[in-house]
Amino acid sequence: MWRLPGIRAALRRIRTAVEQLSRAEAESEKAAEAMERAVVRCVPSEPKLSLSFALADGSHKNMQRDQSEPLGRVLSRIATNALKGHAKAAAAKKSRKSRQNASGGESCSGPGSEPAVACEPVVKLYYREEAVAEDVLNVDAWQDGAVLQIGDVKYKVERNPPAFTELQLPRYIMAGFPVCPKLGLEFGDPAGSLFRWYKEAESGAAEPEVGVLSPLSPSSPSWTETEVQERVYTPSNADIGLRLKLHCTPGDGQRFGPSRELESVCRVEAGPGTCTFDHRHLYTKKVTEDAFIRTVSYNILADTYAQTDFSRTVLYPYCAPYALELDYRQNLIQKELTGYNADVICLQEVDRAVFSDSLVPALEAFGLEGVFRIKQHEGLATFYRKSKFSLLSQHDISFHEALESDPLHKELLEKLVLYPSAREKVLQRSSVLQVSVLQSTKDSSKRICVANTHLYWHPKGGYIRLIQMAVALAHIRHVSCDLYPGIPVIFCGDFNSTPSTGMYHFVINGSIPEDHEDWASNGEEERCNMSLMHFFKLKSACGEPAYTNYVGGFHGCLDYIFIDLNALEVEQVIPLPSHEEVTTHQALPSVSHPSDHIALVCDLKWK
Repeated sequence: MWRLPGIRAALRRIRTAVEQLSRAEAESEKAAEAMERAVVRCVPSEPKLSLSFALADGSHKNMQRDQSEPLGRVLSRIATNALKGHAKAAAAKKSRKSRQNASGGESCSGPGSEPAVACEPVVKLYYREEAVAEDVLNVDAWQDGAVLQIGDVKYKVERNPPAFTELQLPRYIMAGFPVCPKLGLEFGDPAGSLFRWYKEAESGAAEPEVGVLSPLSPSSPSWTETEVQERVYTPSNADIGLRLKLHCTPGDGQRFGPSRELESVCRVEAGPGTCTFDHRHLYTKKVTEDAFIRTVSYNILADTYAQTDFSRTVLYPYCAPYALELDYRQNLIQKELTGYNADVICLQEVDRAVFSDSLVPALEAFGLEGVFRIKQHEGLATFYRKSKFSLLSQHDISFHEALESDPLHKELLEKLVLYPSAREKVLQRSSVLQVSVLQSTKDSSKRICVANTHLYWHPKGGYIRLIQMAVALAHIRHVSCDLYPGIPVIFCGDFNSTPSTGMYHFVINGSIPEDHEDWASNGEEERCNMSLMHFFKLKSACGEPAYTNYVGGFHGCLDYIFIDLNALEVEQVIPLPSHEEVTTHQALPSVSHPSDHIALVCDLKWK
């Protein structure tokens, strides 16, 4: 027979023990929260660890120690530093109270003795309430949750907490355009971090110390907290003339590191009004479903080309000078690209700094990740939506290097050797091909080869573009047939070729005859007659628009998204801006359009 009273008593005792344990844990956590912080950064690939904490006198200590060093040496050094800090504090106190006979610190001698000499404080490291032996190596001693005791002060050790290595706001901010901070995070994730945005009170505030990270003072009357608690903030017209302040706390989903804040360099400026891409965004309000791949190809006009006297006076004399400035154009580029909600974005004429400082922060905040391939002064960038794709591999090449060294192109090179002048010109070109193999995150059997290029630009370089395209297609075939048999191809780029050229004919029809006029595009001296073939079945997904490049002296279709007809089909093409929108400010670029090219946007579907 069960004795219920005995069971109830036992349950009461268990419940009481659990409650006591919970209270003890809560008190322990509360005590830990009340402790000072000692932050340890310890990375296996680095020989030293860093230790950062504040002493009782207010001084901040940053120590670099060998990971293989015994703990005792570090503790001894900390004790010495604490003693020096104590001595300085005592001296300052004595100076302030020079009329009083006070030592300012504990005395090792008795009362009535000569001026006191501070004792070296006891410094210990505890882990799980047990002192860590001094012969334990630093790499093993400084564990997360350990407690460092310096005299009467205790510090909670935080090993590798989330931390910002970089925090930067754009230098030019406009109403209606997203502000995407550049974040460098260590041991953390933007998705696990906290963000709060403030704007300057309309009464004005003291000039900020530009670019300086400092502790947050939300109670300051000069700042007003907004309702936005996300990484990206889009100022409204009400913010014009005000500065912004970002407060961020780095996190990893489980714990948080020290918060930082940054004030904007400039005040919010008025936007340009309606832009050429605003109407296009009505078609791309949402991310497509898994069965679709929204693809963008866009030559965004490299700053290295936009910021020249030739560009300002000859190429784009109709464009307001401020609209050619990079800081201005970046706002438009970011808003345009993020508004397309694309799955794959292929960009040409991307400055290295623009990729790292502008495109990556902006597109990362909207769920995309990117890779970059430099050419000379600028390069190519391919971004993909992380929720849909992961990057499986990269197979980038330089055309001239591949042509000379890759056996894949041996037959083509042998044909070209017969034409020394043409061969020399082809091998002088720096054009590159970026090839990325993406894998679906929902279905690992679905992979796709995304190629991106910017072919030689000169109007008389038709034969060079033919050779470059032959190299590109052979390389893409190697990736999509040999390395990853049967995967479909999306080939984006600025091909600097209208639909009437040999290059376009070659891509669409699968071959080019040796007597095509483009083999003599730069005169008889460089003629290089040869026939070429490829085995893809390609189509221009966006058709043949009247133009994708519109400048004062030229307009024509130079950009394409070529797709593999065996595996992909076009679901919809996002309409290009109207001719009236393009020519509102005469030509491109303009105050309402950031490039001399127009982005191609289409939704593709797996067959």
